[in-house]
Amino acid sequence: MSRTLRLDRNIARPDDLYDRLAAMLDGLDAAEREIRMNKLILLLANHVGDQDVLYEAIARARAPRVAKVKD
Repeated sequence: MSRTLRLDRNIARPDDLYDRLAAMLDGLDAAEREIRMNKLILLLANHVGDQDVLYEAIARARAPRVAKVKD
């Protein structure tokens, strides 16, 4: 398993994913949106499973500006 965060584009249809994420949160109040997003993050983190990669993602997400995704 790779021990570095993958930054190249790896989603075949990113617009479809964005639409699904938006639909998941549609109509919810701020507290429920936060709960749903946290649940999604934990599910995906469990799927990734590599804590080094997850820690790198956390550090990048925490930074004021996230690195541009490579095409």
